[in-house]
This record gives sequence, structure tokens and C-alpha cells, in this order.
Amino acid sequence: MKKKFSYQPQSAWKKLNAPALREKVEALTKRYIDFLSACKTERETAEYVCRRLRQAKYGEKFSGDRVLCCLRGKAVFAAQRGRAPLRDGLALIAAHVDTPRLDFKQRPLVEQTCVVQAKTHYYGGIRKYQWLARPLALHGMVVRENGEKIPVSIGERPDEPVFCIADLLPHLAQKQGNQKLNEAFEAEKLNVVLAHSPKIAKRDNRDKADEKNGDSVREHLLELLHAKYGICEEDMITAEMQAVPAGSARFVGFDKALVGGYGQDDRICVFAALEALLQAKSGRRNRAVVFWDKEEIGSEGATGAASRFFEYCVENLLPGTAPANRVSEVFLNSRALSADVQAALDPDFQDLHEKQNAARLGYGPCFSKFTGSRGKYGASEADAEYFASLRGLLNAKGIPWQSAELGKVDQGGGGTVALFLAAYGMQVIDFGPPVLSMHSPCELASCADLWFTVEAYKAFFES
Repeated sequence: MKKKFSYQPQSAWKKLNAPALREKVEALTKRYIDFLSACKTERETAEYVCRRLRQAKYGEKFSGDRVLCCLRGKAVFAAQRGRAPLRDGLALIAAHVDTPRLDFKQRPLVEQTCVVQAKTHYYGGIRKYQWLARPLALHGMVVRENGEKIPVSIGERPDEPVFCIADLLPHLAQKQGNQKLNEAFEAEKLNVVLAHSPKIAKRDNRDKADEKNGDSVREHLLELLHAKYGICEEDMITAEMQAVPAGSARFVGFDKALVGGYGQDDRICVFAALEALLQAKSGRRNRAVVFWDKEEIGSEGATGAASRFFEYCVENLLPGTAPANRVSEVFLNSRALSADVQAALDPDFQDLHEKQNAARLGYGPCFSKFTGSRGKYGASEADAEYFASLRGLLNAKGIPWQSAELGKVDQGGGGTVALFLAAYGMQVIDFGPPVLSMHSPCELASCADLWFTVEAYKAFFES
């Protein structure tokens, strides 16, 4: 066979020509669509992950062969012991369960012009205009004073109401049309419409109710919330309530080769890593996944990558192993994938990418040797030895892959959890599928990339 001296990435679809294989890809994608549609918050995603792992006999005892630990319903660690001693390190895949959204403020309810709205504070990097004039659903958790938890999900089923942020009509938007984009849409006006009708007054009090109409819509909403969920306004101060795009993820295009849906950054990597962990054959190396919260706002907090959660979990794996094992040995000998998505080359905005180093939809999962911004600030960078070994692994398995960086050098940038793993001295590189329209209410990913991301993660675990 003649050796090629040049390199050119190849479409992953060329490896999916067999009808039986295409059927498997479609079956996997349908499961992924169900996952995306059901898991729209970090709590819902963590709950799904834990349920699947428990079904596969993962338990809370760190002395077992299959270990599961969930922190506050928002971060998950799972490990499967291999034949090798733990001091040889872990094959680790790390992803994040949070995604950009609109959070309710602590005191959200406000009534204006006979409409009750919820004040919001956006979470993560959003383009504010994308959230106006579209159906929204409310997901979250209300906790009463006695500790009772009340999960909330409304706006997803056909028989449920949805919610919305009203947009300015074009007839009155002349001034707005001349403003800069970041000035035209104010964060304090991302107010979600919740209710409009006043409560029905008794006949003998109807005149007085009409005089107090400004208060009655709000009172009516509070009565409805109490009747449905048993909560009062004070409960909302301590609640976690999120406005997210309503509706299910869907296939996109006549050929059904794309998935369109909210939250694919980074739930596509969570899904792929979980599938790989559950499908991979048992082997020599110890393997683990960690799914963190708070990546979209800097990974801070108890459930973010900057916390000690992962470190504590690895420490808890050590008792009962060889006495010489130290957590530092485990970290230094571990190999990790920071499983996060890459920005796909946008067909309408190709000038923002340096095309030779841009990810393409349908060309397989993408290595990002470094992230950060401009002069590589705020990122780790994988060493050549580790990158080359992973390239060799995928080539040997016939798994298509590509490499890219996020846009032109001075156009912007972004970060991942890779630097938090690199801080332990372990080898780590960013690796995940490309996504188009990232951080929007409807992101696009290729079914071929999803399939080969699972295959690549599985090969990593089995190597």
C-alpha cells in the first residue's frame, strides 16, 4: 500500500456506507435526541447519568469495582476498576453538564401593564436576541423550609402552557435598529411572561377588584402556583428556576443527518462519554468519567472543575489498594480527554474561521491542542507525545478525526476544563464533536460525529 505523505481530513460519512451501520447510527441518534429532550438542566442531566449507571450496577461504595458518586445533584464521578494497580493512573473523560440559559432572579415576580413577568439573570455566554419571541419552558427545583424538594418542569408537553419574552415590534424599532447589537438588547429586559388574567372576583366585590386590577394578576398567579405546587412567593427566593427553550430536539434536514436541539454544548459529550463507559469492554486500565457543573461561568463553585470534588473521589478509591499508592501518583500517570465541543465552520460566516484549522461538521470528533484566546491565554496545551499517541490509536481503529482551533487568532476564543486537569500534572487534550450555532437555543451537530465520538471515547477506554 502506497504511503501518503500529505494529510487531508476525510468525511466521516464515507465510513458509514453500509445500510446496517446507518441504522445503528440512527438508533443511537434517536436515543441521544430523547436524552437531549429530557435533560435541559444540570440536575436533570446528572439524574439521567446516575440512573443509567445504577442500572449498570455502579454503586456508592468506593471499595467496589464500579463506583458512582454524585455531589448535590449537579456533579457526577464514576469509575470502573481495571486489572492494573491504581497508581498506573486513570483513563479519564471529563465533560460538563451545564449550558447557557436564563435564571430567575431571587425575587423574580413583577407586574407591568396587566402582565406578570419573571426577572431573569442570564447564565453563561448567550446572544440575548436569540431568546426573544420564542417558546420557553420552566425547569428547576423548589425547596421548602422543611427541606421538601419540588421539581418543576412545565412547557414541554403539548397540553402545557409555554412562556415567552416579548420582542419589540419593527414599527417602533427604528432607534433600536441603529444601535450596536450589545446595546440594543438589554439584560434587564429579558423578562419572561408568566401570566395575564386577574383572579375571578366575587360578585359583591367585583368593583373593588377592578380598582385593584394591577395587583390581581400577580395574586392570581401566586394562587395558581400554590394550587399546583404548594409553594408561596418566599419559596421562589431560594429556588433554582431556569427558563430554557421549549420542545424536543429533532432531526434536521431531509436526510436526517443533523440533530438540532438545545444544550448540545456540552451534553453531546456527556452522552457520548457515558455510552462509551457503559459499552467499553473491561480491560487493564482503570477508567473514569467526571461530569462537572459551572463550566460555562468559569468552573467555580463546589460542583465545578475548580473544586476538590474530583480529587476527593480519587482519594476515596485508594483505601484497600497497595499501601504505596498516593493520589499524586494516580494523577501524574493519568491520561485524560477534556470532552468538549468545537465550533464548526459556519457556512455563512466562513471569514471568521481560518479554514485550514477549522472543524467541519461530519468530519469526526475534533482535537483542540489548546484553547484560550489570542496568545493562548487561559488554556492548557497538550504535549506532542500525548497527541501523537491518541492520533495513532484512532488511526489504528479506523476512526475519523480532525483538528482545529476556535476561529481566527484575534477573533475571540474560549476555555474548557482541560486546564484544571492539567494542574494535577496529567496528560490532557480537548476532544469532542464540532457544533454549529453553539450557545444558541438550537445548536446543530452531525449524527456521524456523534457516532464516531462514542467510538473514539470507547477506544480510549479500551486502549
